[in-house]
Amino acid sequence: MSRQQQQTQGVVLTGYHSNAELVPQTRLCASSCPQVPHVPQNAEPSRRTGHYSLQQNQNTQHGDRYGPSDPNSSSAPHPRSQPSSSPKLGSSPRQSPNSRPRPPHTYQRYNSQDSLDELEMDDYWKEVENINRSGGGGPRGEGGGDGEVQEEEQQKTPEEGEQEEAWLTEAGLQQLFDDSLADDQDQDVDSAVFLSTLTRTQAAAVERRVQQTLRRRNRQHLPDVRDIFRPPEKNDEPHKLKGGSENGQKDSSSAETETELNVEVAFSEQALFYRDNHQRLKVTASPSPNSPDDKLPNFKLLRDKTGQTRIGDLSPLDMKKVRRLVLVEMTALFDTAGIDVKTHKAVKVKTKETGLFGVPLHILLDQDQRKVSGTKVPFFLQRLISHIEHEGLDTEGLLRIPGAATRVKSLCQELESSFFDGTFQWQQLKQHDAASLLKLFIRELPHPLLTVEYLNAFIAVNKLPTKKQQLQALNLLVLLLPEANRDTLKALVEFFQRVINYQAKNKMTLNNVSVIMAPNIFMFKGFRSKVTEQQEFSMATSTANIVRLLIRYQNLLWTIPKFIVTQVRQQNMESQRKQHKERAVRKLLKKITTEKPPERAIPEESSQGFIRVQAPQFSKISMAVQLTEELQAADVLTRFINKDSSVAVKKEELCLYEIGGNIKERCLDGETYMKDLFQLNPTAEWVIKAMQR
Repeated sequence: MSRQQQQTQGVVLTGYHSNAELVPQTRLCASSCPQVPHVPQNAEPSRRTGHYSLQQNQNTQHGDRYGPSDPNSSSAPHPRSQPSSSPKLGSSPRQSPNSRPRPPHTYQRYNSQDSLDELEMDDYWKEVENINRSGGGGPRGEGGGDGEVQEEEQQKTPEEGEQEEAWLTEAGLQQLFDDSLADDQDQDVDSAVFLSTLTRTQAAAVERRVQQTLRRRNRQHLPDVRDIFRPPEKNDEPHKLKGGSENGQKDSSSAETETELNVEVAFSEQALFYRDNHQRLKVTASPSPNSPDDKLPNFKLLRDKTGQTRIGDLSPLDMKKVRRLVLVEMTALFDTAGIDVKTHKAVKVKTKETGLFGVPLHILLDQDQRKVSGTKVPFFLQRLISHIEHEGLDTEGLLRIPGAATRVKSLCQELESSFFDGTFQWQQLKQHDAASLLKLFIRELPHPLLTVEYLNAFIAVNKLPTKKQQLQALNLLVLLLPEANRDTLKALVEFFQRVINYQAKNKMTLNNVSVIMAPNIFMFKGFRSKVTEQQEFSMATSTANIVRLLIRYQNLLWTIPKFIVTQVRQQNMESQRKQHKERAVRKLLKKITTEKPPERAIPEESSQGFIRVQAPQFSKISMAVQLTEELQAADVLTRFINKDSSVAVKKEELCLYEIGGNIKERCLDGETYMKDLFQLNPTAEWVIKAMQR
């Protein structure tokens, strides 16, 4: 990495605070609704209406560090900033009496943001002004949606190794540094299995944090990390799945086109290969400036005959393994680029336990799930989106044009009191008011939708050198989000895409929607720290770019990469092997096995090229299906449905599941080639049942 890149600094968006003066006013809505600030007519308009709270990055030997703010460097110019004569990103949007002055042109231009031009960023600042006028960004010390001061946990500078220790704990590897867990054999076996399936870059990420944690603990006799990551003995080598090299993965140098996403090789391994082959290049090629939406790369996944795995396809047990692996892989990917992302713990804030606005997502879902089990997205958000779509997505300026502030506050009050009893008059709700309520709902969440823990990592995505790596990092971060946040974010980006589909009439392109929604998603109430206008401005295009990628590539981001699923399969196989090897009652189990009734003739059928598919809800509850080169999972479903059309469940709600063997449970993609999957997991059972998403 070049010296210039090693010295890179940046800023971390944490919150938004208004500097607009407030005067006493009559409350227009319930306590859950933010207040509308009023400025006296003879008062001079504020030239600075608000600011984000950010943290200044500090230089480290690993490159960009998203750490605590350095009070002595908050006003220093960005080291990579270059004076610009271009009016595009660095120039000030058109000034108005109420608009904020724009910072000087010396700020960082991210390669990934070149297609967000001046006019579109002007919409961003107008949205910030609208948020401020609606009371969405209160000054320092002002409370959240309930009108009370929120209790905030002061940020402290983490000691060396403290962050790494928390990371290891989150990854379930605390026994690597905690002696009190040394006698926990189950935990020991679990960690050994987990570590045995890691790639080179993943293992390096763990090893680096073990060293830093042990150094912090200042032990007299530090264990050699080579004892933790020693090469496995011949008899202890993890079982390798067919069709790959080390850890069941193909070589990262496998040929692929610029727009093909290879999900069979760990992203961090691909990034390492890219870095080693481009380390002499000082500047990474980037898309031409101001390219329209359709000039973004049309990425697609490399075809996988064993089927694509979507979020929700795996069992909860396997998803726990996925999350641990994704955390390590995400960190390894950033490590490869020299970016050390610092996470924050969620701040303690006083939150509401009832209502609509300013209520945590999990509380909203808890109250909704008591009415309809399995609810994934809050009823109110679903109803709001449904209303906007029913009224027509072709409304010009949808999402961009704000509703009347006083009317929105009045509607907020009415919704709080009448939504749950079903008496709210939806026919009175105008399109732009409804869109304003949707944005208000997102902003008023006590914790950001992208979470305090991973918000820094989302912003750091912009520092990765290629669009492909940025997309890979976003894929991993989406998988790390809590389920409620992930499902709500998915509902939103799907809605945004439907709005964009009507851009010929509503004039809302991908870029337009992104710059409007970025401040609503990234501005939240929590951290309090100072920020320069220059830092605020540089964050604008950064956050807009993240929203742009989330919308454009949503069909790819909500999938689980094959290399992660492969590692889960390896862990399951290795766990089974170790359990059988170390079990002291093997003779007893052997005796029990001999007393069991004869097993079904599935192995014989399989050896003859057949699998037996179970379908409890059909009149024909099982069927032997011959494996052919072209047989897909959807074909198996069709055969059962054609033989029994009286089944009550719709075909779209049914799924062929792969159960057992080297996976707990997996709902199969309709385009899965059964023969290829059978070769990967020959001991699995095949069951048709309703989807459990």
